[in-house]
Amino acid sequence: MAIRSTAVLGGGVIGAGWAARLLENGLDVAVFDPAPDARRRLDEALANADAAYAKLYTAPRRARGRLRMAPSVADACTGADLVVEAVPERLEIKHRVYAEAETTAAPDALIASSTSGLKPSDLQAPLRHPERLLVAHPFNPVYLLPVVEIVGGTRTSEEAIGRAMAFYPTLGMKPVRIRKEIEAFVADRLLESLWREALWLIRDGICTTQELDDIVRYGFGLRWAQMGVFDTYRVAGGEAGMRHFMAQFGPCLQWPWTRLTDVPPFDDALVDLIAGQSDAQSGHIPIREMERIRDDNLVAIQKALQATNWGAGALLAEHEARLAAEAPEPDWSAPLPTLALRVPAHWLDYNGHMTESKYLEAFALATDGFMRMVGIDAEAVAAGHSIFTAETHLRHLAEVSRDEDIRVETQVISAAARKIHLFHRMRHADGHDLATAEHLLIHMDLRARAAAEPPPAIRARIDRVAALHAALPRPEGLGRHVGQPKG
Repeated sequence: MAIRSTAVLGGGVIGAGWAARLLENGLDVAVFDPAPDARRRLDEALANADAAYAKLYTAPRRARGRLRMAPSVADACTGADLVVEAVPERLEIKHRVYAEAETTAAPDALIASSTSGLKPSDLQAPLRHPERLLVAHPFNPVYLLPVVEIVGGTRTSEEAIGRAMAFYPTLGMKPVRIRKEIEAFVADRLLESLWREALWLIRDGICTTQELDDIVRYGFGLRWAQMGVFDTYRVAGGEAGMRHFMAQFGPCLQWPWTRLTDVPPFDDALVDLIAGQSDAQSGHIPIREMERIRDDNLVAIQKALQATNWGAGALLAEHEARLAAEAPEPDWSAPLPTLALRVPAHWLDYNGHMTESKYLEAFALATDGFMRMVGIDAEAVAAGHSIFTAETHLRHLAEVSRDEDIRVETQVISAAARKIHLFHRMRHADGHDLATAEHLLIHMDLRARAAAEPPPAIRARIDRVAALHAALPRPEGLGRHVGQPKG
């Protein structure tokens, strides 16, 4: 059964994050949250998510799903193919919510709990249809972090697990099935071990919260973001690999380096110490601003990883290709919409404006968009067909700053034999021109590493666009050279 309509029960940090990711991927969402300010908090989270997505994807985004606030759990679950439970971590509350959800949810609707540690067997105990309940444990912000732990209980069906494993990649996520049911699953157990050691280090005066966070974010946190634990240590073992690393550092596990076997007294003194240092560290920055800073950083990291097709970046590239394939048919007789993007923070120069190299990068992305439109996609490249840029001419007409929306329209000036002459026009969201670029492209046979005629299907698409665009007016600035006087 395809999942089209969803219910999100609980509109807090995790529930709102789920709503954002589902809506962004074209699914209708009914949210139930009894808090008086639930809609305000939800709208603020959705605004942050929208700002992040506008920078994250260069492929056309899906048409946004419809959002409604439901007056009850039963109302939210009516007609839902997926019920996302994100209520407080108390078993009796979750059981009460499930009982009401089952009054209207279809028997084959998936129920996915966002619990951070409760076992699915305990969650599904009172259900009439326990086989469709599982844990889908995400990470904050749900709309940006792709991993989701999939955990089944003793009565969860393999069919439900299979549906979940197939569904979450369509949201741009990486589902990981946890092989055995265990409290707190895998990720939170790892986080808990680091958190316990951190509490001791702060309590014993070894470092402050600021210093500990700096060690993580400037050091191994960057390694973990792209390689994880075991690959990191495998690399640390050198040419001899993991076996050498284990032989060299395994005995250290017996040394008294950590206090993970003990827990510091969780008293008021420790709470005051941690809270005071955390306030000194970042209390002057509003939470929403911290979320936006976090989101900008996550966008930049994932885009950087996309350039190397590694880890979360490879996943992003795969989801972008999926989005591009779903894009609606353009008006081929007009300049083609080849790029729409909100200028991210890492595209700025020291003046606070988009730097020169990013104008070229934007036009290169527009050329990629054109290539996909005429059939030179990942499959074509894998088959040995691509386009190389032989000449480029850019004109910078106006400044553009962070978080401003830009779009590029592309006109085919000519296409004959192996050559394609493109003219790109970059415009601001308000319509004024920002830059233009002319590209002379050469179709290449990647296996021979030589210019070659495109395959017939691609040739036909290019020729069709070129014929339609021949009727368009010549764009202003076409054929200019560097320094040529205006007029």
